[in-house]
Amino acid sequence: MSAEVSMIHPLGPKTVEDWLAEEQPVDGSRLELIWGYLHMTPPPGGPHQYAAGELFVALRAAVRAADRPDLTALPAVGVRISTPFRTSIIPDVVVVHASAEHTTFAAEDVLLAAEVWSPGNSREERDTKIASYASARVPYLWIVELPDGKPARFWAYTLGESGYRQEVFATDGESIKAPGPVPVVVDTAQLR
Repeated sequence: MSAEVSMIHPLGPKTVEDWLAEEQPVDGSRLELIWGYLHMTPPPGGPHQYAAGELFVALRAAVRAADRPDLTALPAVGVRISTPFRTSIIPDVVVVHASAEHTTFAAEDVLLAAEVWSPGNSREERDTKIASYASARVPYLWIVELPDGKPARFWAYTLGESGYRQEVFATDGESIKAPGPVPVVVDTAQLR
């Protein structure tokens, strides 16, 4: 994020340290910090959790198959994106270059972030999260969308000089090799 962005969206009063000190919801809701404001989202529903679980299992298996003990796949952990821009979010799945022995992870440890969009995620929330990952220089971003009554949609992006570049789009039960820190095949039919 640039200073220009912070002028368009004035920073709120909460800091990353405030977010870390907050009581986390016990009902599965997610408390995130975006530009200094706390945002609570309801617990993800079954289809969302199922898709995120499938991505986690595929990534964990790929990390193990690549014999990469320096990498860890994790579901729904806090990532401290930016202290100056007061942003910390909870991706649905991450691959980190760190052990699992942390409560939250620094953005520079995140090699891949995956988000499963629910129908309730606003366009502004989606754009803000994508911009946050790009500003934190997260190399790979995966997006899954679960439109009502339709097949899952999967996008995979790699970070370039000026933001994310789409590498893959898949739907209708396609299996594709997705870019990431290790080779991974994603079967979109398994995301529902």
